[in-house]
Amino acid sequence: MNKAEVLKEIIEQRRSIFPKDYTDAEISQEVIDEILHSATLAPNHKRTKPWRFKIFKGEEKAKLALEMQEIYKSTQPEQLFLEKKYNDIGFKINKANVVVSIIVNFSGMVPEWEEIAATSMAVQNMYLSCTANNIGCYWSSPKIVDYLKESLTIEENQKCLGLFYMGTV
Repeated sequence: MNKAEVLKEIIEQRRSIFPKDYTDAEISQEVIDEILHSATLAPNHKRTKPWRFKIFKGEEKAKLALEMQEIYKSTQPEQLFLEKKYNDIGFKINKANVVVSIIVNFSGMVPEWEEIAATSMAVQNMYLSCTANNIGCYWSSPKIVDYLKESLTIEENQKCLGLFYMGTV
């Protein structure tokens, strides 16, 4: 199979695969590094490289789950709070082997939409690398990520665009 056929096959197979379908098998650090390296190859105007990623594994991932559950609980009016949604937040994060925060860094050198687009292309590269490595993944952008500013150490010129969940399938 030539390169174009391989690429076409990977693009056609790319899907969002959710944590409920992940196994407990660990993704090797080598594969995680490969996935993140592919993200850094995304095109970006004036080489601003606007993407910022923070990897959550193990205990740090468990803390993220608890923090997001607490944010949901504290920001929901009592009449709108759903126990199922609260539990689902923790389940998804804990079921994923790796969770990566997706942050865009606005440089001021180019329009903000270009840096959002470049960061999105970086995530698409992650999707394709996951597909090529038989890793399930999906990009989630729940409203509560807006409250993670401190734990993600997000600066004034940055914005969290969501979380990227990865797990073996």
